[in-house]
Amino acid sequence: MKDKRAYRKNFLLVTAFVILISAFVIAILLLSYKLTRRYIENEFGSRKVDVLEQTIRPYNDFFQNKIAEITSYNGFLNVTSAAKYSGSVFSKYPFVKNVTFYDLDISNNLKRFSFRTNHLSIYINSVYSFLPGKNSNGLPQVKALKKKKLNDADFNQMSLQLSDYIEDVDTAKISSPDIDLRKNFYNIRPNKISYLNIPLRQELKLYKELLRINKPVFNHKQNMFTFYLDPFALKIRNTNPGLYQSITIRPLVYDPIDNDQEKFTTEIAFPGAFSNYKLYFRTNKSFLTHEIIKSFLPIAFGVMLIYFFLLTIALLIYRNLNVNLKLFKLQYDFINNFTHEFKTPVSVIKIAGSNLQSKNELSERQRIHYGKILNEEADKLNELMNKLLSFTQLENKSIQIKSQQIDLDQFTKSQIESLRIKYPSFNISYTDSDIHAFFTDPVLLGSIYQNLMENAYKYSPPERKELAIKIEKNKKEVIFKFKDQGIGIDQAELNNIFKKFYRIQNQYNQNGSVGLGLAFCKELVNFMHGEISVKSSIGKGSEFVVALPYEH
Repeated sequence: MKDKRAYRKNFLLVTAFVILISAFVIAILLLSYKLTRRYIENEFGSRKVDVLEQTIRPYNDFFQNKIAEITSYNGFLNVTSAAKYSGSVFSKYPFVKNVTFYDLDISNNLKRFSFRTNHLSIYINSVYSFLPGKNSNGLPQVKALKKKKLNDADFNQMSLQLSDYIEDVDTAKISSPDIDLRKNFYNIRPNKISYLNIPLRQELKLYKELLRINKPVFNHKQNMFTFYLDPFALKIRNTNPGLYQSITIRPLVYDPIDNDQEKFTTEIAFPGAFSNYKLYFRTNKSFLTHEIIKSFLPIAFGVMLIYFFLLTIALLIYRNLNVNLKLFKLQYDFINNFTHEFKTPVSVIKIAGSNLQSKNELSERQRIHYGKILNEEADKLNELMNKLLSFTQLENKSIQIKSQQIDLDQFTKSQIESLRIKYPSFNISYTDSDIHAFFTDPVLLGSIYQNLMENAYKYSPPERKELAIKIEKNKKEVIFKFKDQGIGIDQAELNNIFKKFYRIQNQYNQNGSVGLGLAFCKELVNFMHGEISVKSSIGKGSEFVVALPYEH
């Protein structure tokens, strides 16, 4: 019955453990799914920036690089070279639907100007419009525009920006004609970008002087382009197809009337010339749920892997409990057998004693015989008791603090003298303390002394085998300081030296150390309700400080 009850308790313990970890795993899975759903929904709102960056990348390349190529022509583009340039724009950037080219002259001719400020005149020589599609020469379709019917708003705006820039610029600080002056030579409006090539520094200097004085007549060529853009021709690049089911380009004011509760929606506006438009994202909840499950599965797999690992641990615990049960039965049998072994000699001794106490007279032979029996059985009992005591001590492995009053000065000196016998060359100095009556376990304290002094000797170079021992009283503690002149300990090692079997790799530790000395000291100090610490510097030595409670 006892065995069955023990087995049932073991089974219930393991069952409770399995139920607990199962409930914990279920809670983790539910929480993980909830967090994964929240993460995916947050990603739905934040990853749209990636889609925008990839979709708008051709426009950024066009704006930052392709348009800037116009400056390299220094204003000397004609209708043919402008047509070739426009053709390269149409072939690479399909969202450019029309290009208007202005062939301009900048001069001080007061009679010939389309825009004028002070003595500076800007004159439109000709204007051409280029459209996608090639003519017989392989160039874009071209159409000459009449200046009288031309809407000069783009030209006037760029001319005004140029004149304002010339008036404010410090030509001495312009280091290169390739300097980024886009804010002055670009005009960005919805679906339209106008650009005037950046003049050279000497040209800017001449234009600036022309604003103030009238120099001899001169002409400088300038080119201006206006690009008409179609945002709906941008290629949408869905970098997250698992998040976004549908991405469209809509006007910025677009707001669908039917707000379907079964759909997730978000939006982000385009920059620059497309600022009147936005990317509109829409995804069905069922579609997003599929992505949530897809992201959740690796987490669930990891959790289940841990779960099966814990189940394995539970199985091992169950097996261990069964082993313990068997050990318990062996111990129970051992005690029964041992008790039986006690009963037999006790019974024999009892019988022999009774016979010796009987009123009947015994012969000499009988007395000798009963005496022999008593001795033999007593020896058996003594042997059994010694075996039991040894077994108990080995099983418990326990010690007790046997506190007694000691004179610290005399105790310390005796420890030093005993070590000097072993190491005559070891120079140990000690200054008498004012503490004479100290209650502690001298055996345990002696073990601490011996380990720390042995450690100081072992890790000191032959020419610096020195140790200074100092004892102080601090409030309710007695402080023992052991300061050597040894090799020292690296700061990175200080947190490890008190760990069992840890060895610092150096020439002093190649042989004769298993890493138990300082660990044993720490265990002893902790057992005596104290603390141990160390301060050390490489090449300068170490100081071990032991603090033990002071008892009167």
